[in-house]
Amino acid sequence: GYKLLVKAADIGSTKAMERIAFALLFGDQLPQNITAAKDLFEALAENGSHKAQTALGFMHATGIGVGFNQPKALVYYTFAALGGNFVAHMILGYRYLNGINLPQHCEAALVHYRTAAKYVADNVALSGEILTEKVRLTERAENLSSNGEVMHFDLYQYYQFIAEKGDLQSQVGLGQLHLTGAKGIEQDYEKAFYYLSKAAYGGSTNALGFLGKMYSEGNEIVHQNNETALMYFRMAAERGSPIGLTGLGLAYLYGKGVSVDYEEALKYFKKAADKGWIDGQFQLGVMHYAGLGVKRDYKMAVKYFHHASQAGHALALYNLAQMYGSGTGVVRSCLTAAELYKNVCERGQWTERFLSAYFAYKENYIDSAFLQYLFLAEQGYEMAQSNAAYILEYEQSALLSQIDCYHMAMIYWNRAAAQVVCNALFLEWDKPYVIWYGPVHYIRCQSKAAVTEANLATQQSYSYARIKLGDYYYYGYGTNVDYETAAIHYRLAAEQQHSAQAMFNLAYMYEHGLGAEQDLHLAKRFYDLAAETSTDAYIPVFLALCKLGVINLIHSVQYANLSEVWKQASPVRLLWLHWDLLLIMILTLLLAVLMAYRHG
Repeated sequence: GYKLLVKAADIGSTKAMERIAFALLFGDQLPQNITAAKDLFEALAENGSHKAQTALGFMHATGIGVGFNQPKALVYYTFAALGGNFVAHMILGYRYLNGINLPQHCEAALVHYRTAAKYVADNVALSGEILTEKVRLTERAENLSSNGEVMHFDLYQYYQFIAEKGDLQSQVGLGQLHLTGAKGIEQDYEKAFYYLSKAAYGGSTNALGFLGKMYSEGNEIVHQNNETALMYFRMAAERGSPIGLTGLGLAYLYGKGVSVDYEEALKYFKKAADKGWIDGQFQLGVMHYAGLGVKRDYKMAVKYFHHASQAGHALALYNLAQMYGSGTGVVRSCLTAAELYKNVCERGQWTERFLSAYFAYKENYIDSAFLQYLFLAEQGYEMAQSNAAYILEYEQSALLSQIDCYHMAMIYWNRAAAQVVCNALFLEWDKPYVIWYGPVHYIRCQSKAAVTEANLATQQSYSYARIKLGDYYYYGYGTNVDYETAAIHYRLAAEQQHSAQAMFNLAYMYEHGLGAEQDLHLAKRFYDLAAETSTDAYIPVFLALCKLGVINLIHSVQYANLSEVWKQASPVRLLWLHWDLLLIMILTLLLAVLMAYRHG
């Protein structure tokens, strides 16, 4: 593929030269050569290439291949945005929203995010959302068996095996994966149709709905056919499938195979929404907003869009952003609108770089993975900021010295920690919820309960970044040792994200008087909170409390009478809450003594 690109570049193709330059910069498909990439980008930028201008802005902003030069980076980003580059709009939107090397200006951020979000929303309405999985490297390091949202090939083969044995859930799951190209699996309509047909034959109502979708939309394997689509939708709807109900609602809404009938469409959408179906709620929002089959009611539209947006529905997020940006049906809020537009922007086609970055990291191409995550981090992706910081701290990219690594990692940990949780989208195998975009397009989504779990997982990711900042100030990585600032970050992670690790760290600092006045009572309180918050903290907290009990005993000997000493030394007072661990320790010691005696 790249041999043909080189030939195209030789005859003056700007697009070919842009692709080659990015391949050289990121080491993706071509050997990484940052100097050659810079030279090519500069030549392209002189000829007005907005992609090259964005790349040069990125290089000057991060000091990759050139010296740090934020004013020059902003000039390149601005010209790229004026040239119509949506990534540059995202970067400027993020910088204006957070005041990064620019005066904080919400309205300016809103303009940039709205421009990029409209492009993403138009693409989603036309061809569906791109499902690009993102892997958080911090979680991967803590759990080596975790692969985030990317399905490993051996697991895929296992699902194939049990699907061929007749497992309906695996057949539907594989059909969906190949239909949408999710979890790093290649989009393949032929395989999607094969597995969904097997599942439908086996009695899966969801598979009937998906087959209806394939015929309604049409592709190179399944030709578009409204009559066949309606047949499958009706079969699924008769069995209570919200996929079928939604499909029928959209058929009546847009007149696909039937006459336009808003009342019928509204009826089917309500039935789907009553089953908790996210897209049914979204379509009800659309009908109330436009006054289709019902009286126009912006407040009801906001209500339904809000429900759908909580599960990550891109068009619901976009519609809400428009309403908050204009004050339609709600009190105008620039900040809320900007955050919603940002969420929509982060679902654009540029998210595909997350996969190439992860695979580069997995293959130990650290510099390639680092630069790709860094480019995404500039766009404002929290996960990319965390991943870039993680690589800087633990992998120590050859592109930077160790001192620069800690300093730069601290910047991106700080940006990641400052991000606002807006929405999170987690896919589940066992809950095949569907979101429709426009007449025939959809993505999978999760149930309401899963949204709560997703938000909790997202909060945990922010707490990790916040704790890392505390660690940097505590140990003096990339900055001077500052116990007070470290304690502030630990407290934020403890109070806002309920992190057991942060609570434990705070307890230790109160115990030793680091960054705050020594307070053994507060130390015990935070140790207890850590144990209550996470079972993983149970044993460390037990040992810490034992040590704290000894310290209290020593203080009592120094300052109290003998009766007070006895109270502090009481085993019941010190160890009763952890009698089970104490018993295990005693039994372990006895076992060790017995084994030593037998071998002696």
